[in-house]
Amino acid sequence: MAGMTLLDELVPGYDVAARYRTQVRADAATVYEALSRADVVASPLIRLLFLLRRLPAWLVRARPAARVAPRLHTLRDLIGRGFGLVAERPGEELVLGTVGRFWRLASALREASAADFATPLEPGLARAAWNFRVIDAGAGHTELSTETRVQCADAATRRRFRVYWAIVGPASGWIRLEMLRLIRRTAERSPLSTAATR
Repeated sequence: MAGMTLLDELVPGYDVAARYRTQVRADAATVYEALSRADVVASPLIRLLFLLRRLPAWLVRARPAARVAPRLHTLRDLIGRGFGLVAERPGEELVLGTVGRFWRLASALREASAADFATPLEPGLARAAWNFRVIDAGAGHTELSTETRVQCADAATRRRFRVYWAIVGPASGWIRLEMLRLIRRTAERSPLSTAATR
């Protein structure tokens, strides 16, 4: 189907979704390259929100971790740390995925693969696909968007997730908007950007 995104192919049906977008004064290739280069946790508030998200798991962990995990910087750094690279259309779109019980203190999220989205969910689990997409808007401008879609295995899981989302959804949305801003800033400051040569 023309215009179908990787996210559409992977998650045609979902229980919860959130989408955000911004316009970038740079060409699409520069913006896509910025997805791998931008420090998406440069904002102190994003770092605080990520810390608060991980805090319950640290509090209920039976044993302390042997070592502190390296600090996250880019979207690519999330791969293997609770998120998997589910699919990518280079230059256009990438999709990250995770599976788990998001609403639990120690949710033990694990990275998802394309195969995970092609098979039924186990009862009690939810999975999320999170994309970043660039669209050439012409005249050296690009639309950058991100969308998250969540599927729940059953009605009970759906109820639990929606309660959880009612609490964390606003902060999650703010994080995504701030990430878009940081990626936009990185792209517009790039020496490769057509806007930078004006």
